[in-house]
Amino acid sequence: MFRPLAAVLLVAALAGASPPKKFTLTSPDVQQGKQMADAQVFNAFGCTGQNISPALAWSDAPAGTKSFAVTIYDPDAPTGSGWWHWVVYNIPATTTSLPAGAGDPTKHLLPAGAAHGMTDFGTTAYGGPCPPKGDKPHHYQITVFALKVDKIQVSPGASGAMVGYNLRANALAKAEITPVFKR
Repeated sequence: MFRPLAAVLLVAALAGASPPKKFTLTSPDVQQGKQMADAQVFNAFGCTGQNISPALAWSDAPAGTKSFAVTIYDPDAPTGSGWWHWVVYNIPATTTSLPAGAGDPTKHLLPAGAAHGMTDFGTTAYGGPCPPKGDKPHHYQITVFALKVDKIQVSPGASGAMVGYNLRANALAKAEITPVFKR
């Protein structure tokens, strides 16, 4: 007699519980599936953008998050291995956004302790989209990772692939926006 009553009470309690909020990434500068603006486009290789990293904000990181990382990766680059456009890691867990231009190390807009990894442009700074002229639209996967560690252990200026390996090994969750760019 008590077991059916306990089951009914448990189901009623669970029905009233709200599901956990989803880890979310937003940006006033880039939107899912939309063409990236000239402000974010690279300024070399025949492209004439402003090369400003987009402003990003994230919310509802999972419990236990100890740091964040942000990457921008183009899987459509004609390299056989994609293209790393921006790699930032060891962002403190108290940080929930990065301003536009944070990808320029000379502006000092990253929070204390955060570090840039090496992009495929050969720099430790944001490098915007600049796909080959006439190519299909490229997808720029902007990902914020919620990590279970305070810091990932990589050498200064580590490659995007090395940082990416460590991010995936330590991720609690990730949130993503994928804008596109074609010229």
